[in-house]
Amino acid sequence: MDTKTAFTTTWAVLGAAMAVCTLFAGDATAKDPDTTVAYQVSTQGLDLNQTSGAQELYSRLEHAARVVCTHGMRVDLAPSPNPRACYEDALGQAVRFVKRPLVTQVYLQTHTLREAAARGIDVSVQLASK
Repeated sequence: MDTKTAFTTTWAVLGAAMAVCTLFAGDATAKDPDTTVAYQVSTQGLDLNQTSGAQELYSRLEHAARVVCTHGMRVDLAPSPNPRACYEDALGQAVRFVKRPLVTQVYLQTHTLREAAARGIDVSVQLASK
């Protein structure tokens, strides 16, 4: 892979992970029931072509989903009425948006293929390997 391709790929992944923060915002309630909470997730320092990098990104996504579905890092924000469902939806949306096979594999360590498919996560690569 040449330098230009590597640079472009790195920025595409970084952009995708940062965009995830707005897509997997939890349905947290506050004084205004239409409040959306976002959490920025970075891929800085991660090689998503390595299992360890995918596991670290997944850990960051889990943490972000937990935050946006509970307190949202804001004092005046009430948690979601169903934090578990919010967490699962937020995490699923984030994994779907990142579209990295190794991140999907990490997700599938704790979720079924059916759960992944229900959240729109592409599991075709994982099905082909089984």
